[in-house]
Amino acid sequence: MTKVRELYKCNVCGNVIEVVNPGAPALVCCHQPMVKLDALAQEGAKEKHIPVVEQTDAGLLVKVGSVPHPMEEKHFIRFIEVFTANQVLRAELTPGQSPEAVFAVEAASVLEVRAYCNLHGLWKDR
Repeated sequence: MTKVRELYKCNVCGNVIEVVNPGAPALVCCHQPMVKLDALAQEGAKEKHIPVVEQTDAGLLVKVGSVPHPMEEKHFIRFIEVFTANQVLRAELTPGQSPEAVFAVEAASVLEVRAYCNLHGLWKDR
């Protein structure tokens, strides 16, 4: 059964969806079951993927990686998400942008921060 905020990926076309209505027994795309993405919290790749969070005067600054993640046409961070008890805040990124975003939220209210790399999947800070 699917749960709210879970991410699933189609291994045929690359489509990624986030569940907003829970309960489906399975998700299908391109006539194949979609794969649930589990966020990693420990580095294994050469590039840095774990979100780094810092409270600033402008809001919550999230940078992907202690060393900036590449933002190239074939390898980039597609989005950064910040979860509170009742909100999902998302910054969608494109190649050429910096792998970071500022969110209008206090760090104390954040439950989780995650980032999605188009090649290496889903990563979280906690």
